[in-house]
Amino acid sequence: MVTIYTDGSALGNPGPGGYGIVMRFGEKKKEISEGYRNTTNNRMELLAVIVALQSMKTTKYPIHLYSDSKYVIDAITKGWLNNWVKKNFKDKKNVDLWKRYLEVSKPFQINFHWVKGHAGNPDNERCDQLAVEKAQNGPHKVDVGFENK
Repeated sequence: MVTIYTDGSALGNPGPGGYGIVMRFGEKKKEISEGYRNTTNNRMELLAVIVALQSMKTTKYPIHLYSDSKYVIDAITKGWLNNWVKKNFKDKKNVDLWKRYLEVSKPFQINFHWVKGHAGNPDNERCDQLAVEKAQNGPHKVDVGFENK
């Protein structure tokens, strides 16, 4: 089993943002983070999930993915995303990222879990720390899907 924690941050929302990821497989731990010059919190929350899945080297193990984002977890687990697809994402935000998520998630068996943010969970706290640090200090990439809309 692979355990993944993700978090996103945007200072000002919109504003400078970042995401943080902590991935665990057995005794191995990997951290990933990146900053963007102008984005939103929801985009960073979703992008963290996408990047975590893209960084997987195999699809053979089940994934337990934890996020403090109700937006991401509820959209996936409550079927909202399926309805958005049926309606061709009419009037929805972050369509570029949702489409990327749908594509990258296909080969995986993912169990999604909501975790309360800032509640003392060490891996969730570390993700938050990584995301905020990248939002504050960069380097800052361009969130093309946000800035070019």
